[in-house]
Amino acid sequence: MKKVIVVGGGISGLCSAYYLVKDGWEVTVLDQTNIDSGTSFINAGYITPSHFVPLAAPGIITQGLKWMLNSSSPFYMKPRWDMDFFKWALLFKKSATASNVQRALPVLKELNLKSRALYEELLASHDFDFHYERKGVLMAYCSEKSEKEEHKVAEKAIKEDLEVSILSKEDLRKVQPVLSDQVRGAVHYECDAHMTPNHFMEELKCWLQEHGVGFKLEQKVEDFTISGKQIVSLRTQDGSYEADEFVLASGSWTSKLAATLGLKIPIQGGKGYSMDVKRPTGITLPTILVDARMAITPMDGFTRFAGTMEFSGNNDTIKKERVTALADAVKAHYRDFAILPEEQDCATSGLRPVSPDGLPFIGKTTKYNNLTIAAGHAMMGWSLGPITGKLVSQKVNGSKTLMDIAQLLPERFR
Repeated sequence: MKKVIVVGGGISGLCSAYYLVKDGWEVTVLDQTNIDSGTSFINAGYITPSHFVPLAAPGIITQGLKWMLNSSSPFYMKPRWDMDFFKWALLFKKSATASNVQRALPVLKELNLKSRALYEELLASHDFDFHYERKGVLMAYCSEKSEKEEHKVAEKAIKEDLEVSILSKEDLRKVQPVLSDQVRGAVHYECDAHMTPNHFMEELKCWLQEHGVGFKLEQKVEDFTISGKQIVSLRTQDGSYEADEFVLASGSWTSKLAATLGLKIPIQGGKGYSMDVKRPTGITLPTILVDARMAITPMDGFTRFAGTMEFSGNNDTIKKERVTALADAVKAHYRDFAILPEEQDCATSGLRPVSPDGLPFIGKTTKYNNLTIAAGHAMMGWSLGPITGKLVSQKVNGSKTLMDIAQLLPERFR
């Protein structure tokens, strides 16, 4: 049996391991953590065909510049001397065009729709028993400017044959009466679904262990052994691991690991914050508060409040002012509900791996014929977990992929 090592135990790495096991590979998952925390555990849990507009879009630079020095803003860049960040920011600026959006739109839409179908296949397979609901996601807005912008996106979504409806203030009160009078309406993306990420991650990890996957935890990759165009092994602080194939699914750390192999895969960690409220909230529909850039999800046994995009390097530092800003937004958008100070004190953070053009890196490299990359999914990492794993397995096997991934080439920025 041929061996494959998957570096990274987030949703992309574990889904890759799942499909590789199904295809008959002997799989080892290696991670620098215990695989019990991070973005894959604390995200909003959305499966989002609605998210077909990449982060690198017209207007984002202007908005980002307005916010970048405000440490409590929804989009924050910490001023620092970091050449990798400067290079990434320049690529991001070049990508934030209308033509980039047009190129990315069909790819992101297809990725999300195929991934939603795969999640539903996983649920039907009886390999798992996880929380999954297809109630859609509300894009709720307070300002006239946001309303116009969301309606434009909704028009595009309707043209793309996605299930979408526009809700007036009165319509919105009927389906989600807990929202405050400040909210003037919403777009309801009925095509979307949601889950409880931490529960599914635990189930997936258990399934993999039961099916022979080896887990090498708290192992940080230090170097690789190369022979021609082949990676022979990788080395951690505790030893060396050999395999026939290698998958790099290391999230925000992928860029630095790739650099040790002489590969340029620009990714920056965009920190998000998350708080769980384990008491009744009255919130029944997943909702994105557009003006606050915040996502709220009713999960299995609790409600999750998540948001912000902070570029401050790869760290898990919690900035209190950012947590406070999220809590203030919740208080303004919902009636008679507030996140308590003790709930704010339990806030966690995770790093979303953000590519410069809003598309993930998925596929084989040309420099090494036994290395596959799976990273850079930004805010769609959870949504695209299964399709990423499926595509990785198909590339490792050398079989035809479920869709055309020419735009996702890992070395497209070399």
